[in-house]
Amino acid sequence: MSSLIALSLTTAVLCGVWVYVAGIVGLLGWAGFSGCTSFFAAGGKREGLKKSTIANITGVIWAMIAIKLTPVIDIPAAGAIMTVVITFGMCAQAKSKWLEYIPGTFFGSFSTFAANGDWKVVLPSLVLGGILGYACEWSGAWLFKVVNKEVEN
Repeated sequence: MSSLIALSLTTAVLCGVWVYVAGIVGLLGWAGFSGCTSFFAAGGKREGLKKSTIANITGVIWAMIAIKLTPVIDIPAAGAIMTVVITFGMCAQAKSKWLEYIPGTFFGSFSTFAANGDWKVVLPSLVLGGILGYACEWSGAWLFKVVNKEVEN
């Protein structure tokens, strides 16, 4: 069995479990997949989990700033103005090593907008999604090792 097939099998099972459990506990399955995708796009492993989680959380914060401040700006272009300001902030924060994963910040932001600002459900869904990605990666490597060890013997 190839490592890709091992990863595919364990990812399929774990993602199915995630969707089932997320629905039961009131989390957003799709936002979990956003966190999982962010993890893999950040390169995986512990470093990818750290980078994607921090970036996703800051994205949620940026989105909430935009959601809360846009109504305060009482002009027709308020949404566009906040988009400029928030997008600049999300990109400029990458000057910090801890916040350098810009796509992860956008994952967190767009997930928050897609959930109509319900950060209390988006945040745990994203974080658990990152953990889901880590579990998929780990279990795929484990299955590959186990199956190929048996083949060698």
